[in-house]
Amino acid sequence: RASKKVEETPRKRLFVLDFHGDIRGTEVGLLREEITALLTVARNQDEVLVRLESSGGLVHAYGLAASQLARITDQKIPLTVAVDKVAASGGYLMACVADKLIAAPFAIIGSIGVITQIPNFHRLLKKHDIDFEQVTAGEFKRTITMFGESTDKAREKLKQDVEDTHTLFKDFVKQQRPIVDLDETATGEYWLGQRAHELNLVDTLGTSDDYLMSQSEEADIFEIHYRVKQKMLERITTMFRQMGRRRLSLDEHDGHSPHLM
Repeated sequence: RASKKVEETPRKRLFVLDFHGDIRGTEVGLLREEITALLTVARNQDEVLVRLESSGGLVHAYGLAASQLARITDQKIPLTVAVDKVAASGGYLMACVADKLIAAPFAIIGSIGVITQIPNFHRLLKKHDIDFEQVTAGEFKRTITMFGESTDKAREKLKQDVEDTHTLFKDFVKQQRPIVDLDETATGEYWLGQRAHELNLVDTLGTSDDYLMSQSEEADIFEIHYRVKQKMLERITTMFRQMGRRRLSLDEHDGHSPHLM
């Protein structure tokens, strides 16, 4: 009698990426390489989990980071972002791209706002009879600077630039998470995970560990890390630097108990 060949459905794969952002968004380059690599093998039935920790930073850096995550959703590959500690400001700009956003109950979420600040030493220079010369072409090539005299017109222009950036931030969040009430949440404030969940800034409460455990039975889990190969001298320098940090850490904590502040 004729026999039929049974085709098995490929097992789901869960690709795990880590992003620990600083104010300059220096890990964006690594994130881009990791996403490029996974997009060459990921299927629509797979999933990507990004464990994201960042309190934000430069607008252009975090805008690029959010665009990198959007490459995943543009390919119709499910994207989950898990926040165990903080995803604020630029961090939340990235996180809101996710199809599913998970936060620990006490993670810091939100801060949908924009800030710019700069010290001004003009009066100090004037007091010491020091001249500062700056030549520009274009009325608003520079507004507020560290050494030049600040004018009301320059302040107004800078304020307008900040407001324009905030509007773009809000528009992006609204596009990614239309369920969020921006009148209530786009105030620059942040919330802990439980309250952020009530405000629809996140979808569920939990930790990245909880989520990985829940997926371990039904999916093969792979961590993706992109590393730049170091030359021998760089490897030796890095090794001694790490040894020094570990020694310093032991000296600082020897004889002391951990405590909350």
